[in-house]
Formats: sequence, structure tokens, C-alpha cells
Amino acid sequence: MTVRNLEFAFSPKSVCFIGASPKPGSIGRIVAQNLLSGGFAGEIFLVNPRYREIEGTPCYASVAALPNTPDFAVVATPPQTIPGVIAELAEKGTRAAVVITAGIDASLRQRMLDASRETCLRIVGPNCLGMLLPHIGLNASFSHRMPEKGDLAFLSQSGALVTAVIDWAVSRGIGFSKVVSMGEMADVDFGDTLDYLAGDPESKAILLYVEQITHAPKFLSAARRAARAKPVIVLKSGRHAAGAKAAASHTGALSGSDAVYDAAFRRAGLVRVQDLGQLFGAAEILSFAPRLAGERLTILTNGGGAGVLAADRLADFNVDLPELPAETIAALDAVLPPTWSKNNPVDIIGDAGPERYEAALKILFADKSSDAVLVINCPTALASSEEAASAVIRAVKSEEDRTGRRKPLLTNWLGDGAAEESRRQFAAAEIPTFDAPADAIEGFMQLVSYRRSQNELMRTPPQSPASLAPDADKARSIIHEALAEGRSMLTEWESKSVFACYGIPVTDITVTRDPDAVADAAGRILGHSQACVIKILSKDISHKSDVGGVRLGLRSAEEAREAARAMLADVARLRPDAKLDGFVVEEMIERPGAHELIVGMSEDATFGPTLMFGAGGTAVEVMKDTAQALPPLDALLARDVIRETRISRLLKGYRNRPPADLDAIADVLIRISSLVTNHPEIREIDINPLLADEKGCIAVDGRMRVVDETKEPRRPLAIRPYPAQWETTRNLDTLGEIRLRPIRPEDEALYEAFFKAVTPEDSHMRFFSIHPDRSHRFVARLTQIDYAREMAFIALSNEGELLGVSRLSADPDYARAEYAVLVRSDLKGRGLGWLLMQHLIDYGRDEGLKQLFGEVLATNTTMLDMCRELGFRVESAHGDSTIRNVTLDLTEKQSAANA
Repeated sequence: MTVRNLEFAFSPKSVCFIGASPKPGSIGRIVAQNLLSGGFAGEIFLVNPRYREIEGTPCYASVAALPNTPDFAVVATPPQTIPGVIAELAEKGTRAAVVITAGIDASLRQRMLDASRETCLRIVGPNCLGMLLPHIGLNASFSHRMPEKGDLAFLSQSGALVTAVIDWAVSRGIGFSKVVSMGEMADVDFGDTLDYLAGDPESKAILLYVEQITHAPKFLSAARRAARAKPVIVLKSGRHAAGAKAAASHTGALSGSDAVYDAAFRRAGLVRVQDLGQLFGAAEILSFAPRLAGERLTILTNGGGAGVLAADRLADFNVDLPELPAETIAALDAVLPPTWSKNNPVDIIGDAGPERYEAALKILFADKSSDAVLVINCPTALASSEEAASAVIRAVKSEEDRTGRRKPLLTNWLGDGAAEESRRQFAAAEIPTFDAPADAIEGFMQLVSYRRSQNELMRTPPQSPASLAPDADKARSIIHEALAEGRSMLTEWESKSVFACYGIPVTDITVTRDPDAVADAAGRILGHSQACVIKILSKDISHKSDVGGVRLGLRSAEEAREAARAMLADVARLRPDAKLDGFVVEEMIERPGAHELIVGMSEDATFGPTLMFGAGGTAVEVMKDTAQALPPLDALLARDVIRETRISRLLKGYRNRPPADLDAIADVLIRISSLVTNHPEIREIDINPLLADEKGCIAVDGRMRVVDETKEPRRPLAIRPYPAQWETTRNLDTLGEIRLRPIRPEDEALYEAFFKAVTPEDSHMRFFSIHPDRSHRFVARLTQIDYAREMAFIALSNEGELLGVSRLSADPDYARAEYAVLVRSDLKGRGLGWLLMQHLIDYGRDEGLKQLFGEVLATNTTMLDMCRELGFRVESAHGDSTIRNVTLDLTEKQSAANA
């Protein structure tokens, strides 16, 4: 992941275009005209050996012949010339380029990348429309027009879609900060660009059109960072692409790439839309509307039918209109005719003029029972729609003047010609406007979706279960034994044994060799149970019931013996090729009314290991009621996966059926997540059914597919899991035993007592503020970190008290990281800060980081002394005598060790 040199692509001071041409209709001429007519203030150089000048601008024979080194290059030359052109640019010192050329095969692509690598010349494309940067007047594309200046960034893998979006935006008065046609993403991809735009002050929101994601871990890390800073809206095409075709389990058969994309977008906090209309709507509402404080909407309309349509559409999203409080009704009574609706929607009657709209809207702005207002106007001969629009704008301005802010407002002026001028007024006033009530409600739901995604990013999960610690060594031994025998499919007995190692409830199993042994085992089980189950044991048969390899409800030893004999005959007839290893005899779990669920794991081609949950049983592939998730999971994320399915409504209980133990189901998901995280050999898991009721849940049947990781490495987890290997215990003479471990989201609860033990002076030293923010949002940022680019180590006493924290936050290049450390004020001077810093330095070196750096107040002599002792270089900050810059070269110790 890197944003290195991207500033030369997004903020160049000079540009060259290789491939310029005067030929009418050619890309070379269109791009040259766009560059020269966009208003770019920097130098523009044209390159083509055939011409001395184009469009009145000098044209140079080669990149080497340019009088100055351009920051940014636009390339539109034949495919075979691209590696050479990139090599010339790299030698000249250019640091970024967009390659518009299509038809670059794999060999040319690699040569192009090789030519750019040594100088880190960043390449956008190839096979793209180009880039448009309205804020600096740079149109480095063959788009038919330049978008207006604005604060939306748009990244698209489709060049044609870029031009469509620009057309739509111009007609709506919506502008862009940056428009990038991503093309084939040979170098610069969505992850790099999102990382850059996350800190871009010109971009208030980011729109994505995605066909496929490359480098999923990088994308999710960057997307999560961007989504925490601003809305990120994604339209993903190919929603109904075929999923995995070859599968040894239900899980594999039910896996689909789009469902995994959906799970990934949710996990990163992105808002997904389903079509261009929704993308446009999201662009408009996020460009104009402030963030929602809640999800309560009031509708103001002059037409009752339109208000009802809007309310109906809102109900489709399971969102109800709030009731109007008595004081709001009284205030509206004073300004509206007696026949108004007295309810929400607020119908102010068809003859409503501008004064009535303005008066009612001011009251609804002051109403604390709602978080947003939708204003609807139906054209009538009794009042002017344009005057009503002007009244709404006046009310908005009045509210802003009175409070300094405004409640989110959406408008829907119905009609065509009658509403055209009103919509222009709203666009000029930066008020979202929609053509139909349903469109306006969908726009409101985009705000709701964004609010929910932000809240989900900041949730604090409950404490991890203390009993989660698995017997990973035993599980690993079972897996490796199967691999040593050349098998990829574990038997049911082996699979359940692995599940049991991770605390997943499974049925007791006895493995026998022949029908007589089956009878003996059944007799023992029936001594304490009413019935037993017999299953064929074969490494060649995955779905046992398909070949008559399962017998249920056996209530005597003799019945079990005869069932085993019949089973042998059935399998011999249906699968004569299968080698039989014996039988599995187990207690039959009889839980009348229990729900049959499925829990599984498979490997996605883009996002690596993914988890699945849903309705199970023999009809699982017909029902297709499943949800996908990315590991690792915590309790809140596990509950989210359950909630995504239709069967979750049944699990809550209905009629005389008690609710299932959702905590127990979530616990199974967490344990499966841990199992998958710890054992990269696992490629598929299938627990079906997982029986669940009010008593808990139990895995009745299960299978697992494994692969030798040394020969076929599994795709990495898309989200870096908790690094448990960095947990340790140390002893300090001054404090005794100290537990050091990476921070977890649930550690938020420890911070309240910790902050109370930190003096205002020490707060100022750490946060440069005597009273730093201690809100949930702030502390969540400290505890809910992305292990792919951040780390925080906490020191805990034996009683579980938080004693101190050290942390680092790496740049997107993952080369340099800023550090910070804070210990309780009453524990200063006892070596705890040194211990935390040394652990952090060891981690940074192990990760391959090159440098730790920080800013320290000049008055913080304790920290500066410790930095010097640890080997940091201490320098005065340029232009600020109160700050010291400290840096530590992490490569020195490694270099010495490797010497």
C-alpha cells in the first residue's frame, strides 16, 4: 500500500502529453484540446516527433527533449511503445502518469511496471479515460466535457460511466474535486487512491464504481480509514455472477463473490448502492445534506397522496414516521388551516402558498422529535411551486442564521415543467431535490445507511469469552495427520474432533468397524439415551445421506446391527468405488422445535477466507437463506451476520416457540472464525445442521477440507486478525508482574479509570491538551485499531487495570510510523514507559518498519531523556521552539544482526 508520489498525479505543477496529434477525431487531439482549454495554470508540454506544434502549442520530439521535467504525464501512444515511454519519463524524473492506451498485454504490462519501479513512477490505468481535476483546471482525459468544481471525488473502473456521471452532475449543478478513470489498475488501485483521498480536504465524499477489487487487504484497510473520515459510496457491478462451481460442501456451493463483496463493504463502513440512479441520488444528498443525528423523518406536503407514497416507501425500509409532539401540533395549529392533517405527514392542504410552507417548515426545524424533514410540493393552479421553493430556501437560511446549522432537508417538487425552475433554485442553494417521493425516501435512506455504517465502525464489543482459548495444537495434529495420508477431506469424526478443540459443542462419537461392533456401541448409548444414529465412515463419501449412509432413530442394539448391514448393501450398490472405513455411532439429538442452521467457511477468490451462516438442513441450497462475513469476528459482528438472514426472525421466537440462544449461536461463529484464523490449511468448513434452540446449540454433522499450506498457500485474510503472538508477561522490580498485549476494541471500558489517573499536565504532554476529548467516538478510535497499519500495546496489572499504552500509526507506505506513549501519572518513573516503548520498537522492527518518529513538547524532559536512551535522534522542530522532533532508525539493529 502506498500513496507515494500520488501528489504529482493529483496536484501537478506541470504536465506533458505523449501522443498529442492534430488529427481530427483522434484521442491525441481530443486530449490535447482538453489539456489546453481546461484552465490549468502550470506548464503543458506536448510530445510527438511528427509535429513542431499542435493547437498553437510547441510540440517536442521526445520526453528527453523537454526543457523541464514534468510532474505528471498523460500517455496515449500505441501499446508496444508504452514500456519505452515510461522508461523515458522515469529517466527524466517524472513521478506520475496516466496511461490511456488500451490493448496492453501481460508482457507489455510487466515491462511497463518494471520501467517505473526504480523511481516509483506511479501509473494510473492503463486502458482508461484519464483524470479530471476541476480544482486546478486539469482535464487530462478524452472526456467530452469538464465537470464543475465541487467536493465529490469519483473513482470508476468504467470510463463510459465517468462521462455519464459528469453529464448528470453538470445538469444538477453538482461539482467534483477529482474524477479518476481507474482502468486496469496495473499500479495505482482503489486502495492507494482511497488512502490519498481520506486526507484530501477538497473531497467531502467519495463515490466508487467497482468491477473488481485487487489486493483486498489493502483495499479494506484504506476503505475503513476513508469511511471514518467521510462518506464512501460504492456501486459494484456483476451482482449476479456465478459463485464457486466445484464444492465439496454446501458452504462451497452457496458461496458467491457478490455476497462476499457485500460483507466486505459493510465491514469497511462503505454504503453500497444497487444502480446508477441510487449512486446519483447518494452523490446529491451527500454533497448537500448534513449528517443525520438520528433516523426520524417528518414529511411536509401540500398533497396528502404524495405524503402517503413517501410514508409507504419509508415503511418498506422498516422505518416508521415519528408522531408529532403536542407542542409541535399546537404551533402548527397557529399557522395552518383547521383542515391540516394533525399528524405526520404534515399535509398543509393543496392551496398552500409560500407563507404557509415557510411558517410550517420553521416549526418543524425546531421540533426535536425528528432528525430530518422532507418537503413535497404538488403543482396546483392555486399556488406557485416556484414561490414555495423560494419560501423553503428562506426558511433554511433563517434556520442557519439562527442556529449556525440546519437540520437535514430533502425536497421533492413533483411535475416536469412546473418543477424545473424550483429544482434549479434548490441546486443553487445546495438543498437535495428529487423527482419523486420514492426517490427522496431512498435519498434519506442513504443518509441513514451512512449513519449506521459509522455507528457500526464505532461500536464497542463485549469482552471476549474467557473460555475461548482453544487446543490449537491438537487440532493442528488432526489436520496434519490427514494431510500426511494424502487426504484433503477430513472424516466427520476428525472434523468434529477439530471443532471440539475450539469449544464448539458436538455430539459424542464412537467409531466402529463392523455391524456387530455397531450393536455393542448402540447398546451402550441406548443405556442413557432413547435413540442413536449410525453413519457410514468413508474418506471417499462426503454427502453420506445421498448413498443411504445415514440411519436415524434406532432404538435397540439389534435394530442398529440390521441398519448397519443394510447400509453396507446400499453403499456397495451406489458407490462400489468407495472404500469403507467402518461406522460412526452417536447419540441421536432429539430437540423438538430446534432450528436447523448451517455454519461454514470457504475461500473467496478476492477476499480469501470467508464465513457463512444461515438456514440449514437438507434443503439449504434451495432455501439460499445465508449471509457472508469476513473473519475475524467479535460478538457484535457475529450478531450482525445472524441478523442478515431471514431465519433470524424465527430465531427470536414466535407464538409458543421460545427464542433460540442467540449468544450460543454467535459464540459458535466466533469460534469458527478463530479456527479459520489459526489454521491456514483449512479451505472449507461445513456444519449442517447446527441445531439451535433455547438450550443452546450443537453441531450434529460436519466436514472440513484441508490443503497442505506449504504447497498451496491460502489467500491471506482480508482483515488482519488480532496478533496474539505479541501477548507476553514481564516483571518489573518496581511494579511486579505486568501483562503486555495488543489492544482490543473491548478495552474501551478500561479507559475511564485510566484517564482519571492521568494528570492534566500529563494529558497536555500526550495530547497537547489539558482536557482531551474523552467521548466514545474518541476512545473508540484509540481501541478499535486496524492491525494492518496500527498497533497499540497496553500494560495491565494482575487485577486487569490499565496502567499504560504505547502505540504506533504507520503511513500508507508502511515505512515510517508515528509513535505515542502514556502511562498513569502515579506510575511514572518506574520503568513502565520504557517497557512499553521497547515492546513497540521490537514490533516495529519485526514488521519491517524503517523509522519511528514523534513530536514531543520541549518541556517533556522525561520523554526526551527516554528517547535519547532508546537511540532516538532529538531535533528542534522547524519554526516551533516548543516542539522537538524525535526519530529512531529501526533498520540499524537489523543491519547489525544481518552483518
